[in-house]
Amino acid sequence: MTNLMRVPDSQQLLRQANSDEHLIALWLHGKSEHTQLAYQADIRRFLDCVGKPLQQVNLQDLQDYADSLTGLSDNTRKRAINSVKSLFTFGHKLGYLPFNVAAAFKAPKVKNTLAERMLSESEVLTMIALTQKERDKLLLRLLYASGGRVSEVCALKWRDAQPNGNSGQVTLFGKGGKTRAVKLSVETWKALTTMRRDAGADDPIFRSQKGGHLDPSQAWRIVRAAAKRAGIEGDVSPHWFRHSHASHALDRGASVALVRDTLGHSSLAVTSMYVHAKPDDSSALHLIV
Repeated sequence: MTNLMRVPDSQQLLRQANSDEHLIALWLHGKSEHTQLAYQADIRRFLDCVGKPLQQVNLQDLQDYADSLTGLSDNTRKRAINSVKSLFTFGHKLGYLPFNVAAAFKAPKVKNTLAERMLSESEVLTMIALTQKERDKLLLRLLYASGGRVSEVCALKWRDAQPNGNSGQVTLFGKGGKTRAVKLSVETWKALTTMRRDAGADDPIFRSQKGGHLDPSQAWRIVRAAAKRAGIEGDVSPHWFRHSHASHALDRGASVALVRDTLGHSSLAVTSMYVHAKPDDSSALHLIV
C-alpha cells in the first residue's frame, strides 16, 4: 500500500513520455476528434518551422515561429500559438520538458467579433419555422434551447432526456469532461418527446440515415441550409445558436451565473463576454448625435 501511495519522482514522470510523439499523443488524449485534428495541424506546423526536438526549443524559436504565421487570420494565429503554449505547459507538468519556455510566449490579442456571430430571436424562429423535416427542426430548436455544443447535442441518447417537473431536461456531456443538465421549456420538451415514438433508451435522439448518431458535420449542413432558407448572410454554424442562447437569455433577465452554468463555461468572465458584445447602454447614447 505504501508503494501505491508514494508520489512519483521526476524520473518516473519523465518516463511517462519517452519521445515528442509520445508526449503529443498523451496531450491529445481525451480531446474531441475536431480538437485533435486542429491541434495536430498546429503542432505539425510548429515542428516543421523549428526543426528541432521540443526539449531543445528556446524562446527565440517560439518568437520566430510566431513571425512565420503570415497570411493567417488573427484568430488562427492566436489558436496556433495557444496550442503550442498548451503543449509546453503539459510537457513541463509531466516532467518531460525541464522548463516551460512557452510561459513567456504571448499569443496576439484579437478583435472580439462575437456580436457578428449572434442571431436575432426572429432569425432563430424563422430558421426553425422554415425547416420541414421533423428531426432537423428539433435539432435547430434544441441547439438553441439547450445552448449545447453541436457535438454534445448530436451525442444525446434518449436516456439523456428525463422528465423534470412539468417539462423535462437533457443531460449534456462535453468539453473538459463536464456533465450538465439543462431544463427545457414545456414547449421544447413536448416537441422532443413527441419525436421519440418507440425509440429505446440507448437509441440516439438525432439519428442518421444509417441508424447511428447524426454526425456533427451533417448538423453543420442542416444549419447552413436553414440559414440560407431564412435569407441570413454569413457562415452560420451550430455554434451561433449557442452564442444566441447566451445573449438572448441575458437580455431576458437570466443572471450571468445561470447562463454560465447552463452553457458549461469555465468562468463568469467567459460568459460576461456576451454582456460586453451587445451592451444595453453606452456613453454614446448621452451625446447629441
